[in-house]
Amino acid sequence: MPSYAQDVPLYIDGVESSLLAETNPLVRAVIMSLFTWRRAEPDDPIEDTKWGWWGDNVSDVESDQIGSRLWLLAREKVTQSTLNRAEQYAKEALAHFIDDGVATRVTVAAERITVDGIGLTVTIYRVDAAPTTLRFSNVWSLINNV
Repeated sequence: MPSYAQDVPLYIDGVESSLLAETNPLVRAVIMSLFTWRRAEPDDPIEDTKWGWWGDNVSDVESDQIGSRLWLLAREKVTQSTLNRAEQYAKEALAHFIDDGVATRVTVAAERITVDGIGLTVTIYRVDAAPTTLRFSNVWSLINNV
């Protein structure tokens, strides 16, 4: 039986994410933005661009998309190029925080944390509060278990 991403626990700064997401809507929004599959772009190297959330096709806002393209990295080796694309995909997925006026800026850093592991550190510079930094230490296991 195949395993799915929802079977893999997500940890943020060493805390299981459901505990943080229950009490913090920003954490919940970041998780949804990063780990929901966004539709692939026409020039992405896949055979079927229909992967991703179907709701992107019926959005009231033109070109509005939910999620990230991190899933495209699932079968790649962890190289500097892969880390660069992980950062790019995460920034793209989190850009709506700026567009929606929640944040003034968002930074993302991807790093190799093990031989075959990627971690992401995301900082949301809030308009009305102190910056929030979240460290996702098991990104690779999440996208490789889809």
